[in-house]
Amino acid sequence: MSKFGLIGKNIGYSFSKNFFSKKFEIENLPHSYHNFDIPSIEFFPKIISETLNLKGLNVTIPYKEEVISLLDNLDEEAKKIGAVNTIKFSKDDKLEGFNTDHYGFQKSLEAFLPLQKKTALILGTGGASKAVAYTLEQLGFNFRFVSSKKYPKTLNYTALNKAIMEAHLLIINCTPLGTFPNITDCPPIPYQFITKNHLLFDLVYNPTETEFLKHGKLQGAKTSNGLRMLELQAEKAWEIWNS
Repeated sequence: MSKFGLIGKNIGYSFSKNFFSKKFEIENLPHSYHNFDIPSIEFFPKIISETLNLKGLNVTIPYKEEVISLLDNLDEEAKKIGAVNTIKFSKDDKLEGFNTDHYGFQKSLEAFLPLQKKTALILGTGGASKAVAYTLEQLGFNFRFVSSKKYPKTLNYTALNKAIMEAHLLIINCTPLGTFPNITDCPPIPYQFITKNHLLFDLVYNPTETEFLKHGKLQGAKTSNGLRMLELQAEKAWEIWNS
């Protein structure tokens, strides 16, 4: 029996375990899927050495960037993005990193395009935001990162005003804010400046409608959660593991 799994921290809510366990059952595949919930990336080599028949891994918050230094090879796109969410074990036990987040995001975003302007705000600066930025670049969007931390060329939440909000029609939440069980949390943006021309896209999928999306909907904006993106990136990971 081949084993697959997810590396992350506090991942009891995991989409991947559900998705792949159901897939293996429906398709009658002799595989199992496991959550490897680790307090720090230092535990990663132990999982690799102690788990028999491990054939592939997904990677989630907060290890999409940290895991890179522990891999043998990086796919070209993962290298450009600077974040990994899929690891393939090659025949000689080498670990190769891929990114399927950008594929999932692009495919799910396409259903809402075109917008009146190709402009976006990316909320958050973690691994997922890098895949989103890569996709927007490919699609010809102008975008800015927004963070509560001070980074060069990054807007602080406190800088967001009417002009900035109205100039950026796609707003993507790449932070975990609003994820179950903290469902009343949401990014601190001035929602009163959202219009019907906006699209609010939340990478969070649990709950189905986050506070971020609720606020957007109240302003007449189009909204999408991250479920379709997750399904698409998971299918892409499965393709990579079997290639």
